[in-house]
Amino acid sequence: MLSKEIDIKIIKEVLKIIDFQNGSFIKLKMVNPADGASMVQQLLINGENVVSAYKGIRDYVIFTNKRIVSINVQGVTGKKKDYTSLPYSKISAFSVETAGHFDLDSELELWFSGLGKVKFEFSGNSNIVQIGQLIGSYAL
Repeated sequence: MLSKEIDIKIIKEVLKIIDFQNGSFIKLKMVNPADGASMVQQLLINGENVVSAYKGIRDYVIFTNKRIVSINVQGVTGKKKDYTSLPYSKISAFSVETAGHFDLDSELELWFSGLGKVKFEFSGNSNIVQIGQLIGSYAL
């Protein structure tokens, strides 16, 4: 029973880190994949490559060919970082919401087995259809 309570607490903490719908996070904007690669280079495994990268004010979301890495930059200096790895192999479903005429933002919702739902919001200049194709190509 105690182990299950600890697992639930860990899951809730992970969801807090990557909950970009929280008002303290700015919507994600596309950045150069090379910038994203420099943020996760030490975490990449053999054969893993950065496909695209997005940035909030300080935080990043990096899409590789194996997983999504969420980087929560912490502290005043930003030297402390929390890396959350979300493997495509654990995605059980996903949803893409495109931008409209008045609502220029788009959304990506992912359901991970054993974890729950993770939601990312992107600024209007992000190609959410391309992101959906990326997720589909690796998760299906």
